[in-house]
Amino acid sequence: MPKPGKVLRMEKVRVGVIGATGMVGQRLLCLMENHPFFEVRMLLAGDRSAGKSYEKAVDGRWKLEQPIPTYAKSMQVFSAEKDIGIAKREVDFVFSAVSMPKEQIRLLEEAYATSEIPVVSNNSACRTLPDVPMLIPEINPHHLAVLPLQKKRLGTHRGFIVTKPNCSIQSYVPALTPLCRFGLRYVAVSTYQAVSGAGKTLSAMQEIYDNVIPYISGEEEKSQEEPLKIWGDVSEKGIVFAKTPLISAQCVRVPVSDGHTATVFATFFEKPKKEEILSLWEKGEGFSPLSGLPSAPAHFLTYLPEENRPQPRLDRMREGGMGVTVGRLREDALFHYKFVCLSHNTLRGAGGGALLTAEYLYQQGYLTK
Repeated sequence: MPKPGKVLRMEKVRVGVIGATGMVGQRLLCLMENHPFFEVRMLLAGDRSAGKSYEKAVDGRWKLEQPIPTYAKSMQVFSAEKDIGIAKREVDFVFSAVSMPKEQIRLLEEAYATSEIPVVSNNSACRTLPDVPMLIPEINPHHLAVLPLQKKRLGTHRGFIVTKPNCSIQSYVPALTPLCRFGLRYVAVSTYQAVSGAGKTLSAMQEIYDNVIPYISGEEEKSQEEPLKIWGDVSEKGIVFAKTPLISAQCVRVPVSDGHTATVFATFFEKPKKEEILSLWEKGEGFSPLSGLPSAPAHFLTYLPEENRPQPRLDRMREGGMGVTVGRLREDALFHYKFVCLSHNTLRGAGGGALLTAEYLYQQGYLTK
């Protein structure tokens, strides 16, 4: 495998976006405008959008403050399910950010992969498969070592699937990762998740007004299981989940436009000193350096000493929305320590995280013409 940070080439590769009309797809199209590695060549969505120009397909459904990228307005939208043959000719890889039942998504993504089109997925359908890497490039790039197993299962030469994790765990897993050296034993986390995580805006989600919704389907299971895969080991049979810590999670929807907040409680097998934790966070210990990638933040993790930080409105756009913010580290009466984390859920947690993963795959030679 190429060494970290080594750029193999600067030839742009052709990209397709599955689910281009949804919020994450919209975010991806904005992020890839004038991108140095990627050129968007194909937009794919459901059959009701197929055949329309992109501008008409998202008429009344554009959810970002940024305008529709000029390059995308007149592009024709193709059927994600019916036009895989066209995609095989027109693109070198695809992003998948489609809204469908989980089993259908898995079949669709595997159909692209077996057509020799690599897939960088924002969806959860394939995340738990042992031969599918679930990547946070700063944390577990070594998990790409399982791709030969996946290609053998799928019978492919260049086609594969790589996923990014759930948006909410990317607020607190980066803060916990450097602390794994002390042996995480128990973790309790509550996430306070923005409405954009449901693909909505505040004005379009009337039920959130003056309210907190104490249930988000599937989120608590993902919050408890996905970190263990991120921290897992690579074996001959795939990625083996870490056995500790035991994680308990609660996830609620709050009236915030963007930015997932997490309150974290942690107990260790060997309790560290507060100064040790702060030093690890400040130095970025436990993270792989990412150089030469347009979406990579200069500082992945930032600790703020103020008692009232982080806050979504003040801190979600740190490092262009790709940084993670931590605050309020203190000892706890029941656990060893508690602290608060924040990340931008549609940038670091969704579109930006998927783009950063694709940039790393490109840099390491996995995405080619």
